[in-house]
Amino acid sequence: MIKQLSVFLENNPGRLAELTRALGDGGINMRALMVADTAEYGVVRILCDTPDRAVKVLEKAGFGVSVTEVIAVEVPDRPGGLAGILEALDGDGINVEYAYCFVEPSGGSAVDIFRVEDALRAQTALESIGVRVARAADLYEVDASTL
Repeated sequence: MIKQLSVFLENNPGRLAELTRALGDGGINMRALMVADTAEYGVVRILCDTPDRAVKVLEKAGFGVSVTEVIAVEVPDRPGGLAGILEALDGDGINVEYAYCFVEPSGGSAVDIFRVEDALRAQTALESIGVRVARAADLYEVDASTL
């Protein structure tokens, strides 16, 4: 499973800049970022290179942060690539709560991030049809003390 950081922010000018500055000053490199908002607050979801250290940096800067386990799936970067993944999950009765993606610089594949009801079941279902599910070490530095 992949560690994703979720940060709740007041929907005020400058708050996202403060968040990203705290990470930058802490030497944290973001790999993916997704922002969902309402009138009063936003939820910022982040994949970064050192999630355990990022939590400490953000907490020290006064941000409320939680860690959620998500799955990261390599998806062919072509029309219909994502549809095949979603159909496989649906076929096993696995609900996708939310998703976002990014494209690898090589352009050969995209990485889709999924929050699902049962990440282990989703991983098993996808791997059984030959889909590569990324491991934490594929995306960031894994803190050996948390293994």
